[in-house]
Amino acid sequence: MLVNIFGAKCIGIDAFKVIVEVDITMGIGIHLCGLADVAVKESLLRTVTALQSLSYHIPGKKIVINLAPANLQKNGSGYDLPIAIGIIAASEQRALIRTGETLIMGELGLDGSVRDICGGLPIADFAKKEGLKACILPYNSAMEAREMEGIQIYGVRNLSEAVEILEGRLEAEEYLINGKIIPCVEEEASSPIDFSEIIGQQGAKRAMEIAAAGGHNIIMIGAPGSGKSSLAKAMAGILPPLSKEESFVCRKIYSIAGKSFSSACALRGRPFRNPHYSASLAAMVGGGGKDNIIPGEVTLAHLGVLFLDEFNLMPKATIEALRAPMEDRKVIISRLKYKVEYPASFTLVAAANPCACGYWGEGDRCTCSPAQRQQYISRLSGPIMDRMDLQVWVHPLSAAQLRSAKSSEPSEAIAARVLKAREIQSKRFEGTGISCNAEMDRKAIDKFCRLGENESEVLSQLMESMEFSMRAYYRIIKVSKTIADLEGCDQIESRHLMEAAGYRFLDKKDLL
Repeated sequence: MLVNIFGAKCIGIDAFKVIVEVDITMGIGIHLCGLADVAVKESLLRTVTALQSLSYHIPGKKIVINLAPANLQKNGSGYDLPIAIGIIAASEQRALIRTGETLIMGELGLDGSVRDICGGLPIADFAKKEGLKACILPYNSAMEAREMEGIQIYGVRNLSEAVEILEGRLEAEEYLINGKIIPCVEEEASSPIDFSEIIGQQGAKRAMEIAAAGGHNIIMIGAPGSGKSSLAKAMAGILPPLSKEESFVCRKIYSIAGKSFSSACALRGRPFRNPHYSASLAAMVGGGGKDNIIPGEVTLAHLGVLFLDEFNLMPKATIEALRAPMEDRKVIISRLKYKVEYPASFTLVAAANPCACGYWGEGDRCTCSPAQRQQYISRLSGPIMDRMDLQVWVHPLSAAQLRSAKSSEPSEAIAARVLKAREIQSKRFEGTGISCNAEMDRKAIDKFCRLGENESEVLSQLMESMEFSMRAYYRIIKVSKTIADLEGCDQIESRHLMEAAGYRFLDKKDLL
């Protein structure tokens, strides 16, 4: 008897159909075909043992299992459960009447338990788009999709529960995940630093506010202990909340990477990633063997912040690999036979010291020679610095400034202005696929950021005097638009352009 069980395979952040065909005929042996990798081939032994542990018998006939389409590489252990269900249905040991309307994925333990898999949310989303009525996943994997509507999402902990659901029993409703009110227990994490806790640094705080409001890249140069890391971490507290659509995309990314925020809780705040400066190229942009390519930090930071401390100490190849994602808002990873595209619209917050000793620009404390300073800062190439919308020099405070410091504005007040600016941008870009000013391309800039005659003249003078590149020209306009949004201005004015251009001091050739 031939039985078809619906499964899926994740490529990028989307899932694609895989049909598990199980045929039992006269003969002997169990045969698996369909371009399966080692993990899938090993599933036969796991599946047979799990079936026997639950008192199912293995037919003494020829069992042929095909994973279609046969030209698509199958990897991972998620095909255990559909293979087991296929054997039960094909051998007619149970009347599984719902197999034709249900997508099934999960890893089996030797005792018949079902273990979690990566990509639960994209798989459930694919099942809904395919018009299937139900999706059976391991319990925690199903919890990622518990807010989905229009499809029944079942979470199971063992093979017997999956069989009960497929038999169509009414009591199987207890395994439904959709709409369940489950207490949300968040993992303990340190609260983001409040801007009121950071003494002084008003110029840097203003730059962080602009970066958060428009999604602009920012780099902070300064001596050790000047507050660069604190400013970056405080930025997490002023970012606007994710929309429902944005949250869904971020959750799909983390589901694919096997880094779900919580089995019971949806993603609330924007991602904030802070990898160590020694992170490899693959860890930063993503990688893996064949088509099993997992997202890297630039994708995990999608719609959020990627904070890179000691930026110029990172491997040069890793730094330069950020150029394309910073410009294109996506990362494309190519292999011999496969190409995977991941979204990577992140706000880069970088921090670096000005020289090896760290004290250049702070009186006579620097012990580096001009050649050493030039060599140290030149690790950041021109193309990378050109993509930094905001460049800030953070000076440490003196003892007198620390004693006389007054309490500064809290993050809550700054977050309110940022949210208002983002709401203006959301209304402006409605229907365009753009979520913030930093994502505008040149066509969008021409449409939404038209300059008056006086403003065009000011920008032309800035270009000539500062010798900015054409990329810097457009990035100054985008930052100016964000400054105007923060002030509630409909048009970019000269003062907005002057302030935006003032944040590009690192473009000067005579910096050191």
